Amino acid sequence: MTDRSELRAAALASKAWPFEEARRLLKRYENAPPAKGHVLFECGYGPSGLPHIGTFNEVLRTTMVRHAFETLSDIPTRLVEFSDDMDGMRKVPDNVPNQEMLREHLGKPLSRVPDPFGTHESFAAHNNALLREFLDRYGFDYEFVSSTERYTSGAFDDALRNVLRNYQAILDIMLPTLRAERAATYSPVLPVSPKSGIVLQVPVEVVDAEAGLVRFEDDGETVEQCIFKGGAKLQWKVDWAMRWVALDVDYEMYGKDLTDSGVQSGKIARVLGGRKPEGLIYEMFLDEKGEKISKSKGNGLSLEEWLTYGPEESVAFYAYREPKKAKQLHLGVIPRAVDEYWQFRANYPEQPIEQKLGNPVHHIHNGDVPAEALPVTFGLLLNLVGVMGEASKEQVWGYLANYLPDAAPEAHPALDRLIGYALAYARDFVAPTLKRRAPEGVEIEALQRLDAELAGLPGGASAEDIQNIVYEIGKTGGFETLRDWFKALYETLLGSAQGPRMGSFIALYGIAGTRALIAQALARTT
Repeated sequence: MTDRSELRAAALASKAWPFEEARRLLKRYENAPPAKGHVLFECGYGPSGLPHIGTFNEVLRTTMVRHAFETLSDIPTRLVEFSDDMDGMRKVPDNVPNQEMLREHLGKPLSRVPDPFGTHESFAAHNNALLREFLDRYGFDYEFVSSTERYTSGAFDDALRNVLRNYQAILDIMLPTLRAERAATYSPVLPVSPKSGIVLQVPVEVVDAEAGLVRFEDDGETVEQCIFKGGAKLQWKVDWAMRWVALDVDYEMYGKDLTDSGVQSGKIARVLGGRKPEGLIYEMFLDEKGEKISKSKGNGLSLEEWLTYGPEESVAFYAYREPKKAKQLHLGVIPRAVDEYWQFRANYPEQPIEQKLGNPVHHIHNGDVPAEALPVTFGLLLNLVGVMGEASKEQVWGYLANYLPDAAPEAHPALDRLIGYALAYARDFVAPTLKRRAPEGVEIEALQRLDAELAGLPGGASAEDIQNIVYEIGKTGGFETLRDWFKALYETLLGSAQGPRMGSFIALYGIAGTRALIAQALARTT
C-alpha cells in the first residue's frame, strides 16, 4: 500500500499529462490559496446540437486533471458544466426532427426554441438533459450551470456592467481580428430583440454602463434597452472571458480549433480584471473520413453507440490516450480500445508507483483499479463469435469451457459483460464482412497437415502446444513468410484478413470445431 506522501512525491514528478496539467494549476496558487476557498474547473457545452462523445470526453479529461490536482494539493475543488443555452440558434441541426418548425425560431436563444422532440420545454433543455444523463451515468461529480439562468436571474449583471465599462478596450482587442465587413457591425453585446425575441447582431452604443443601458437599431426602430436580467447576451468570445472572471474559473481545457479564441478571450479577461484559466488545448476527434466531428452534423459517434459495443472503461481509455493528437473516432476503434485497456489493467498491480501513475487505468479509476483479470481478449471473443454465427451467451460460455477451467459468469463477471458486447459487435459489424475463401496452392497441403496434427493431439492440449504446431507448419509448409500462412488461416477459416493467435483460438473453439472449419475450407477447393 502506497502512503499519501509517497504518492504525492511520485505525482510531483510524473510525466502523465493529467499530472503535468495539475502541476501548472498548482503553480497558479504557489504564493497563496484561492480567496474563494477552492479551485474551480469548468467545461463548456453548446446545446446547439445533440451532445456527442467529444463533449463527454472533455468532462472526462477535465475530471482526470481534477483528480490529479487533488493528489497534489489539499485545496478543495469544484467542477462546473456550463451550458451556453442563451446562445442564438444559428442553424438547424441535420439530425433532429421537425426542422421546418425549428427554422421559424432561428436566431432565438436556444432556451427559447421549442423542443423538436416534444419532451422538454425547449431545445436547449432537451440537449442539456441528454448531457446530464451522460455525465450522471458515468458518475461524474459536477455542478450544472445554465447560461440562461445566470443571465435572466441577474447573476451576471455586475459582470455585464463591467463589460460596458470596458467596452472600448474590448473593441480594441476584437476589431483587429475581424474582416472589415464584420468589424463594421461588430458589438461585444448582443441585445435580445423586444419584438422578435431574436439575439441581434447589430452595432450597440453604450448609453449608461452603470444602469446597463444600450441603444441599437431593431427593424428600423431605435431602441434603448437594459441588458441586465436577460435583456442581452455577449458575443461568445467576450462571454467566455466574462464567465471566466465572473465565476473565477481556474482551469478549462478546449479544442485546438478554439486556440485563437482562447487568446482573445484571455486578453479580454485581463481587461475585465481577471486572468485566463489554465488549460490543455486538445486535438479534435475526427470521423472515419478524417473530418471534424460536429454536433449539428451528427457525424460523430454517440456515447450510446460506443456503449452498445464496448464498456465505459474503453471510452475512458480512448479519451485518455494522447489528447494532443488528432484521432479518428468511429466504431472500428472500439475492439482495440477494449483490449488495450485490459492490457494496461493487467500490468497495473505489479508496477512501481511511478509507472502506476503513468498507466491510463490509474486515471480512469482514480487510483482504485479493480483487481479482476480478463482471461480471454476481446479480439479473441470477436473471432469466436464470428465463427459461431448466431449465438447466445450460454453457447459462448460453452466454448470457453474448452479454455477456462472455471468458465462461468459468476467467476468472470467482466468477461460475461464483454461477451455481450462481442455478440453485438460481431452481429452488426463483423458478420456482414466475413467471407471465407477457398485455400489454394501450398495452403491446401498445409491445412491438411494441420488437420492431421490436431487429430493426433491428446485431450486438453494447451494453446502453446497448438501454437507450436501451427508455427512449425508455417515454417516448413512452403510459404514465403510465416505471415502468409497466418493470413491464409484467417482468410480461409475465419473469413477475415486479420485474426488472433491461432493456438489460443483453436484451444478456445475446440479441436473438433477447428477440424470442422478446416474440412469446410478444403471442401471449397472442389
